[in-house]
Amino acid sequence: MSLFVQKFGGTSVGSKEAIIRSASIITKWSKKYKVVAVLSAMSGETDRLIGLTKLFSKNPNPYDYDNAISSGENVSCSLMSIYLNSTKIRSKSLMSWQIPILTSEEHMKSRILKIDRNKILKEFSKNDVLLIPGFQGINSKNEITTLGRGGSDTSAVAVAASLDAECIIYTDVDGVYTTDPRISPGAKKIDQITTEEMLELSSQGSKVLQPRAVEFAGKYDIGIRVLSTFEEGTGTLIKKENDDNMEKAIISGIAFNQDEAQLNIRGVPDQPGIASLILGPIADLNIDVDMIVQNVGEDGLANFTFTVPRNDYKVAMQSLERSAKKLKAKKVKGNNEIVKISMVGVGMRTHAGIASKMFSVLAKNNINISMISTSEIKISVVTNEDNLETAVNVLHKEFNLDK
Repeated sequence: MSLFVQKFGGTSVGSKEAIIRSASIITKWSKKYKVVAVLSAMSGETDRLIGLTKLFSKNPNPYDYDNAISSGENVSCSLMSIYLNSTKIRSKSLMSWQIPILTSEEHMKSRILKIDRNKILKEFSKNDVLLIPGFQGINSKNEITTLGRGGSDTSAVAVAASLDAECIIYTDVDGVYTTDPRISPGAKKIDQITTEEMLELSSQGSKVLQPRAVEFAGKYDIGIRVLSTFEEGTGTLIKKENDDNMEKAIISGIAFNQDEAQLNIRGVPDQPGIASLILGPIADLNIDVDMIVQNVGEDGLANFTFTVPRNDYKVAMQSLERSAKKLKAKKVKGNNEIVKISMVGVGMRTHAGIASKMFSVLAKNNINISMISTSEIKISVVTNEDNLETAVNVLHKEFNLDK
């Protein structure tokens, strides 16, 4: 049995016309393959459902919250199946609990643990197309869970992994670009990129795919192709390794993240465990810390700078001020108008001087950087948010990404 898994995002099922257009794509594939289509909620529907829950409680209990906001994907699948059957395509919608898609226990940010492929394969004896809701699963307590924003991508890749099938992500863009075309007019579509590079780009702010979906693809060696629902094209192929005949670019893309804030505590004792005393209370508030820089002065005191999600800035600052009093720190300050800009490319492994060149280009354009973080294939810097457009464009040009 030849299988293909396809994922359709919110804009691809956002209206009657969009559903019919996506159905034509599914129908075309169903002539040669058995198709599993993983669907998101109609565009704007999840936000509408979240808004409804907040009408009754600022902090709805997670169990009921997941029941409510997961209903959008169920509706998309049912409507798509109704239409496909009306056109004589043998189709059936399956809810996550019917398969089941088993997840971890927690709500609102659950993780997929296992998918029972037998139920899916059995249903193909009577159907050519199966519609499965993304973004959701069921835990060991038989409770509906959701996977967090962008979770339908993860659902699709996980289903593909369970079926040993390839995966196509249909969305409102025609592929992965060297950077956001809205920021840089010179942005170019990437024909092929490694899973490792895509994971870095996604983690650093690229919105095309959820990082957990790319992580899943890398772990199980699943090829992903990103295509537009609305226009023909070859899109972008994401796979574990580039084809041997393809020259590895030094830099594959530039991502940025405006959803971060920077906090700084100055004049704390330079002693073992100080990082834990500062970051521990923040972790207890379920706030993720991203970049961390510690500097030690000649006076034996340290300065500690780190970034958190911008939505958590106020709460994190309050925690840091409490820690500052306990540690008798000299000063606490913050900045919630920063941007993190990241250059990504496997070519960094074999080319020296990339960081130096990056810093030189930014300096020539009077762009000050306050934090630096590096990995084997990534360099990230933090700067003021008003430098975003200039920084991305000069780096994009300097590293020939517009060619």
